[in-house]
Amino acid sequence: MTTQDLLGTVALVTGGGRGLGEAVCRTLARAGASVLVADLRKREADVVAQDINEHEGEAVSVPLDVGDAQQAEDAIRTATDRFGRLDVLVNNAGIDVTQPVDELEVADWDRVLQTNLRGPFLLSRLALRVMKEQGSGSIVNVVSTAAKRAWANASVYHASKWGLMGFTQGLHVEGREHGVKVTALVAGGMRTPFLLERFPDIDPSTLQDPANVAEAVRFVLTLPPETVIPELMVIPMRETSWP
Repeated sequence: MTTQDLLGTVALVTGGGRGLGEAVCRTLARAGASVLVADLRKREADVVAQDINEHEGEAVSVPLDVGDAQQAEDAIRTATDRFGRLDVLVNNAGIDVTQPVDELEVADWDRVLQTNLRGPFLLSRLALRVMKEQGSGSIVNVVSTAAKRAWANASVYHASKWGLMGFTQGLHVEGREHGVKVTALVAGGMRTPFLLERFPDIDPSTLQDPANVAEAVRFVLTLPPETVIPELMVIPMRETSWP
């Protein structure tokens, strides 16, 4: 059973209404964190936050389109206004459009990059300001094995995740001198709607439970202050997208 090793901390998780984001919200709440469940799907965020409050800890739902600068600012302000601080930001929200390059619409390219790359930038720049003032904090960017290799019909997803990896590494360098830890969590395939809804023929046994990846997030956040993990890969034992 998870101990209360995050007691007194405040965490904002994007894409928190389902899938990995939901698992991270629940895991961090059980570990004692006050969690802001941020999601574009407000109803799903409301359900998760209510259930956490009833069974696992403290949570509040936050409507958030991560690619919208004003909504990003509002979400960070909600954290600081309500709890007085922000200790953890998990940039988890992500989308994909599975199309060959020559069939990919420009609007789809822009939409994926807005969510997967612009969103983490908008939220991280605001969170970093808060965390620098505190002298501590952690930012975890959920990347993907798609930032390590490539496969067909996923060019925009690869571009967004390779870009997110580069951004995370740069942010890690800038954050360290201010006591802010930054980690790229390279997650392999999970049994979440992100894959299962789009690829109904996928073998679930080759995927991992998102709760396992959420535990990896908790682990990163509970290391001693003098130690940071810049990059961590978490893949299922039968991962098919990685050797």
